[in-house]
Amino acid sequence: MKQPLIFRKLIVDDRNELFDAQGMRFAEFPSDLSKVRHYAAAILADCPRDFLEGNLLEQQLSELIKNGIKHGNLSDPQKKLRIWYDLRKRVRFIVEDEGTGFQNLDEWNEFFRRRQTALYEQDFDTFLGLASYRGPHSDETDGGNSLIAALEYWNGGMIYNSRRNKVGVVRWYST
Repeated sequence: MKQPLIFRKLIVDDRNELFDAQGMRFAEFPSDLSKVRHYAAAILADCPRDFLEGNLLEQQLSELIKNGIKHGNLSDPQKKLRIWYDLRKRVRFIVEDEGTGFQNLDEWNEFFRRRQTALYEQDFDTFLGLASYRGPHSDETDGGNSLIAALEYWNGGMIYNSRRNKVGVVRWYST
């Protein structure tokens, strides 16, 4: 008998504890896509080595930064990206841009649900047809797959505010 399929999804919850920035460090950056890796490296400069997992943490943080700059702030250098972070006992980030928010969040969740159902049911033709998510503002470098990886990576949650221009994430590590 197959186990029931449990869907992870992107959640909107302004009151979620992941948005409590008390005691967190803070950084603010101009929206410059060419500096995404530099920004991530600056934040992770004193991160415990055990949390880095090769470069997986840097990749995930870079995706959050890139999405905020590219999709949120539309690469407008006058707009800022704000990041709160805590690298003690676990990794936790809050990333906020000045944009209109991830308006297609519900559509993306439905895409991901259909994709996971097709995989679970071994309907590989449908699954392959859902290889990438393309929203109305996607370009050739977008595919929504970074969100699929993020849902797996951020094992403690990935929460958006109601405006959908701020995301809180956490990754717990076993000790």
